[in-house]
Amino acid sequence: MEDASTQEHAYRVPFRLERRPPTYTLLNIGAEQLHGVTFTLHGSGLMSANTPALLHPGEALQVIISGYDLPRNAIMVVRWFRPTGIEYLWRVSF
Repeated sequence: MEDASTQEHAYRVPFRLERRPPTYTLLNIGAEQLHGVTFTLHGSGLMSANTPALLHPGEALQVIISGYDLPRNAIMVVRWFRPTGIEYLWRVSF
């Protein structure tokens, strides 16, 4: 059994997503520099291709997404790497 003092706390998603359709702004509200930040759209809708980005604390990325009834027909996945090299995925609903 692990001692409670050695247990790690859950990792909080370091982003805030501002929704102003068709523009979605992803803000790094965490304290870490994040590598390889990308967006992927699943379902119906259109989004331009994006290249992996480096996102410092306080910096933001924008993506424009259009489509019919996105809340029912699509999700976005944000992918990033922490400084440790561990990959994370965050599923975002519209």
